[in-house]
Amino acid sequence: MDSVVTQVSERHWHALGDDRVVGRGEASRRPDGRLFLSIDAWQETAFDRLAGAMLTQLPKPLYTVVDEADLDLLTSWERIGFAPRRREWEYVVPTGPGAAPPPAGVTIIAAGEADEGRLRALDQDIRDEVEATVGWHNMPAEVLVRPLLDPAAFTVAERSGDYVGLVRVAPLPRQPRIGLIAVRKDLRRRGIARALLAEVLRSAHRRGIATASADVHQSNAAAVALFEGAGARRAGSNLELVLR
Repeated sequence: MDSVVTQVSERHWHALGDDRVVGRGEASRRPDGRLFLSIDAWQETAFDRLAGAMLTQLPKPLYTVVDEADLDLLTSWERIGFAPRRREWEYVVPTGPGAAPPPAGVTIIAAGEADEGRLRALDQDIRDEVEATVGWHNMPAEVLVRPLLDPAAFTVAERSGDYVGLVRVAPLPRQPRIGLIAVRKDLRRRGIARALLAEVLRSAHRRGIATASADVHQSNAAAVALFEGAGARRAGSNLELVLR
């Protein structure tokens, strides 16, 4: 069955077949400026027509994220020219009462208790460090560049009156999602990240939550070691694709 594509708004397209919607396409701009596409289509021809309409109207480069296990969808994106750019391992982390004390002189501040102004200053310091090294464009697609700095989402490490590390958690009801763990560059490899992660997992355990999830770049050996050291297991992987 042939389908006809209609642009229904600036960033939304529908594929119609026999007067029914048989596919939807959306373009969304992430806070770092990159444009990500998503297409949900019931037929291969509808996918191709939606993609064709979108690609003729949108500036490159364009990005999308695909569950690597969804071979049909991955093949569809590759068929129209998208290629893998990066892989994120999806980890499931067991919660528990285990202890990982912070190094001497470092205090862990529980979620919701951090000072917003000092938290914002640490967030800026860490972002400047990341931008000067790997760059925020290499962070997971799900990590927002400018999230709302809600202290309830952050557990923080403090040393000599300064905030030096943080972990951000999206408090999803069944499985909290660890979005970012970061420690100031001059204080890494001292166990601060491990202590932050342990506090998050203990807190979830006390609330009766069995597991948390996190995405880790395949090349980030330190993060892989951190999560696997906490008993995490790989549950899947996501590919970020790009069309240049």
